[in-house]
Amino acid sequence: MLYRIDYFEENVINPITNREYDATWIIFVLNDEDYNMFCGSINGCAYTLKVSKKYKHWKMSMGDFISFNTSTGKNMIIVASEKDYKDALEEYRGHTSFDKYLREYEDTVLIHSTTRANYENILKEGCLKSWNQLKREKAISEDKPIGHYLGDPVELRDYILFGHGTTGEIVVNSKQKNRVEMDENSEYITGARLYFDMKKIAEAGLLVRDGGEIKVKGMLPLEPYLLFAATWDKIGLHSERTTPKIFSDASDQYFDSMIRARSEEQ
Repeated sequence: MLYRIDYFEENVINPITNREYDATWIIFVLNDEDYNMFCGSINGCAYTLKVSKKYKHWKMSMGDFISFNTSTGKNMIIVASEKDYKDALEEYRGHTSFDKYLREYEDTVLIHSTTRANYENILKEGCLKSWNQLKREKAISEDKPIGHYLGDPVELRDYILFGHGTTGEIVVNSKQKNRVEMDENSEYITGARLYFDMKKIAEAGLLVRDGGEIKVKGMLPLEPYLLFAATWDKIGLHSERTTPKIFSDASDQYFDSMIRARSEEQ
């Protein structure tokens, strides 16, 4: 079910049921903040995706949120004016969260970061796997992924997640420290930063958009989707010990100049 409201208080009480939230609820908030989007759970509230109207593609984000969570049977609360809600639905017409093509505003590359040990296993198996898939195969011993402490809902464990900037490296750093470490300038041991062909993934029907995340369910083969795997030595760093910001910036610069430019020329 979907419910639209103009305003809500971010706490443990569901404004629709007047009871505490359970895991079947998810929230989309449209605001005017300076960030593009922010997600997580605060004050016992259900998992909430906040998207700013300053983000150029907020209407598509809302549309993807509704499309994806309708497909999973979630109860949704949309916190937005009726006009903004209707405008978003109109712009989203003809789309789904599983569109098998790149939209004109989407990047052609997806990035996934991982630890050194996990990268070695990925190379051995020739694919990426979701946390739940690895858990079923008893390939990991941890009870919860680091995303649990970052506020991720449990259903995200069925997916391989992608990001840009330092996001993935912050997850790797947090995993190494066994706590949430948001400082992109704190020292950590680099793993691998994997660059994938988003266009091919979309055309294969593997790409999932949920309004906040770009993801792939279950498993993703390296072939034919992996474009480049950045490691500290490949990109010219002097040590595997550096910071999330230095590693992500250096990796992206190397990829853009050496790999992306070459592929665009072909």
